[in-house]
Amino acid sequence: MKRYAFLTETNFSRLKTEIEKIRKKEPNSKIVFSSDNDEINRQVLEKAKIDILLLALSKRKDFSKQRNSGLNIVLANIAKKNKVSIGINLDEIDFVNKKEKSETLARIMQNVNLCKKKKIQMKFISRKNTYNPFVLKSLGLSLGMPTWMTKNL
Repeated sequence: MKRYAFLTETNFSRLKTEIEKIRKKEPNSKIVFSSDNDEINRQVLEKAKIDILLLALSKRKDFSKQRNSGLNIVLANIAKKNKVSIGINLDEIDFVNKKEKSETLARIMQNVNLCKKKKIQMKFISRKNTYNPFVLKSLGLSLGMPTWMTKNL
């Protein structure tokens, strides 16, 4: 079973020291970073050594002509260059009402299309529940993930 170290920090210098501590203490664990702030997300993608960027999708507000999914072409290029996977928080899908769930799934589908274009790996992450891998693969396929992306879920 893979071990994940979840980090949510607003100060970049403190975040870098936390990442260094985790890398020394548990070298095999995957570092997952999550933040609502897009500037911090970009800074972390460019300069920090993380494994997965977990995007918070449920609290976002859409623009008038497009969805605000937290991932754009610039962040996708940086993630591809630094070999960072994009995480999908399953807890945001499970524990919300129907309207928020449909908006969150639409944002996830937008991110899947962008990651598919740039050949970036995506991961499903949940803090509360454990899921059957076959259920995760079928969810990924129904969201538009190609088979090369669902192999390592």
